[in-house]
Amino acid sequence: MHVTVIGGGLAGSEAAWQAAESGVDVTLFEMRPHLQTSAHQTGELAELVCSNSLKSRLPSSAAGLLKAELTLLGSVLLQEAETHSVPAGSALAVDRIQFAKAVTKRLHEHPRIRVVRKEIKSLPPEGGVTVVASGPLTSPCLADSLKSLVGGEYLYFYDAISPIVMADSVDTSVVFPAARYEKGGADYLNCPFTREQYYEFIDALVAAERFEPHAFERGKFFGACAPVEDLAGRGPDTLAFGSMRPVGLVDPRTGERPFAVVQLRSESRTGSMFTLVGFQTRLRQGEQRRVFRMIPGLESAEFARYGSLHRNTFICSPRVLGETLEHRWRESVFFGGQLTGVEGYVESIGTGWLAGQNAARRVQGRSALLPPETTALGCMVRWLATASAKNYQPMNINFGLLPPLGSRVGSRKERYRQISERALAAMRRWAQALAPVSGRGEGVARVEGRD
Repeated sequence: MHVTVIGGGLAGSEAAWQAAESGVDVTLFEMRPHLQTSAHQTGELAELVCSNSLKSRLPSSAAGLLKAELTLLGSVLLQEAETHSVPAGSALAVDRIQFAKAVTKRLHEHPRIRVVRKEIKSLPPEGGVTVVASGPLTSPCLADSLKSLVGGEYLYFYDAISPIVMADSVDTSVVFPAARYEKGGADYLNCPFTREQYYEFIDALVAAERFEPHAFERGKFFGACAPVEDLAGRGPDTLAFGSMRPVGLVDPRTGERPFAVVQLRSESRTGSMFTLVGFQTRLRQGEQRRVFRMIPGLESAEFARYGSLHRNTFICSPRVLGETLEHRWRESVFFGGQLTGVEGYVESIGTGWLAGQNAARRVQGRSALLPPETTALGCMVRWLATASAKNYQPMNINFGLLPPLGSRVGSRKERYRQISERALAAMRRWAQALAPVSGRGEGVARVEGRD
């Protein structure tokens, strides 16, 4: 019994582990470090390339709810994320280097997993079970091979990542440590702007030279990853009411709220590097040095990594995938991660968990799993299979995907709390029932419970 996993990112790593833990042998193919992408820096498995944050831990948020569900299901990547977490308020952020090394070590040491460093240029022949989790930076050869399988042209968008600065180059006499409303302690460094400093910075940001996509490509940015300079171009106050909004923060030097702030989040457990939160950018490197050093406290900033732009590829999942993440017409081929059109680290881990589980079950002749529709994981994979194919675009998990409550609840906060409680109760029942209901033969295992 054997499963092939293509891609050693978050989804592929989770899929390989889950399949192996289900009792099947796994070969995990990863082309790095022999063939690098435009965004990766290392050859480690599960390398995080954009941010080191896996978003909120709070189950009253959609991202926090999905984390809680995957923790109940035994996600190995979330286990390692908690082990290698760094201070980030109510968010789960990790030391990305130590996290990736730990995941790599764990998969290499698993007795049922064989990691092969090799580019896969085409899908294996029919007959074997395969999980395709090659990610948004799928190699051109494999992308060409997949086009015939997904039945049409790929969709794409451009993704920008934030720069990282060295901690010892930050002026601590200017920045101040604090989290919004003191949630989670003083886990962020805050660079405070006066009104004059803010508008001078915005003018420079908008005017700065940036990398442009090729003329024959139409740059479509996923909303949450839009470059900060593009957001600033929508109006001078856009960032002041967005990522630079100073709500919940007080500068201890003045006792007042700054006009705007740039927050810095720790990149390592030692606190040696910081990410500029919400500052995904496609500015050229020289312009990043010039403009971002206008941020108070970063006048002498040294960059450990510049922000950059890369093209992300994804398939039109509603046309080709079923709710179990199996290809509609070529059985035994499963997809996971951002290649499916989910956006976000935890979303990728979730699809990897399900693809790995179902690939193993396909090998074993067992029924495929489909999480309850009232859970974040369940509604997310249903969305992949049932969304409108006409204007399909990547999406993060959000409460709009979950079914509404049966009764009207006035407060949105209370409504989300009740939706989360319902989801976690359903997931607990489903997780507990997985072993006894795993029958043999075709079909889909649905253990919905009563909500």
